[in-house]
This record gives sequence, C-alpha cells and structure tokens, in this order.
Amino acid sequence: MGRLGKLYFKYGTMGSAKTAMLLTTAYNFEERNMPYLCFKPVVDTRDEKNVIRSRIGIERECGWIYPDTDLYSMINEKVRARLPHAEWILVDEAQFLMPEQVDQLARLVDDYGINVLCYGLRTDFRTHLFEGSRRLFEIADTIDEIKSTCSCGRKTIVNARIDSRGEIITEGEVVEIGGNERYMSVCRKCWRNKKIERNRQGTLPLD
Repeated sequence: MGRLGKLYFKYGTMGSAKTAMLLTTAYNFEERNMPYLCFKPVVDTRDEKNVIRSRIGIERECGWIYPDTDLYSMINEKVRARLPHAEWILVDEAQFLMPEQVDQLARLVDDYGINVLCYGLRTDFRTHLFEGSRRLFEIADTIDEIKSTCSCGRKTIVNARIDSRGEIITEGEVVEIGGNERYMSVCRKCWRNKKIERNRQGTLPLD
C-alpha cells in the first residue's frame, strides 16, 4: 500500500492528561470524518463496561484487549471488513500490552499504512519499565513525553504508590489499579526524599 503510517508512543506519569488527550484526538477525528478505532487492555478493571474514561469525566466506548488477543488478526479483520480506509488506531493504557502485541501493532503500521497512537505510563511504582512500554521504546517510530509538574516544581517522573496515610510503598504486585487514593506522581528527588524519610522512621528499606 502506498500510505505510510507510524507507530507513536506518548508517555507520561499518572495525572498528565494522557487519556484526555486520546479522547480529544478521537473527537477531532470524528469532526473531520476520519475513521479510527479505540482499544484498551482489559487489565484496567476500574470500569465495568468497555470505555476509555478520563479523570475529567469524558469517556468513549472502546474495544477490549486481552493478554492473548492477536491484535494483528483482529484489526486486520476489522480493516478489511468494516473500515477499509481506517487511518488511526488509538490505544489507552499501552503499558499493559504484551510485547508481542506491540509487534502486532507495528506490523499493522507496516502492512497497511495505518497510524497507531499508543498512550501509557513509562514505569511502574518501583520505577521499572512496563514490558509493553519497553517494547514501544524499542520499536516506535515517534516517542513523545507528556510532561507534568511535581508539587516542588520539577518534572514528574515516578508513579509512586501510597498507602492510606499517603506514605510511599515500594513492595507489592506490579499491577494494582487505582487513582489518586493509591498513586501520586512526583519527581525523582521528592520520591527519594520520601523514601529516606520513611526509612528513618524504620518502616521502609531504602533501595
């Protein structure tokens, strides 16, 4: 096919308006009559129905992506049967994709010239890369950071997990869905200072 597509990865910390940007993009596509598809990994169970929802209250229906979903086969069928001229695929919470699913999205870009726009987190609460994000960093055509600001004025980097008292947690399952009651976005310095402070209280081992 003659059309050239790209695989995009737009990443930021929690609260950086990633989902709001995706939903705004979808709205703009509709305004211009540009066909597109929205998807989200089903691991995000905060919503019982298949929607992408922003913290500011806007939402849009989407398709679920399961860990064993073959995105190439699924979207290839949709493109051929329903949307032969689809131009964009929008994926929210892309950090939860399997590495092979990122490869499948890249193949759709290369084979059909579709643009795939993925939004997600870079790292988990331990500051380690998510597997889906790692693969996107490895093969995405375009990578952009969505920046937000820590309370101290520096750029946020860490998606810190907190307990009911608002104190930093550094152990636990990698995936734990939650909002402001479980996470806060901070810069690296504030994250380390909070860990040091809690370590002095004898409640947290310093990494």
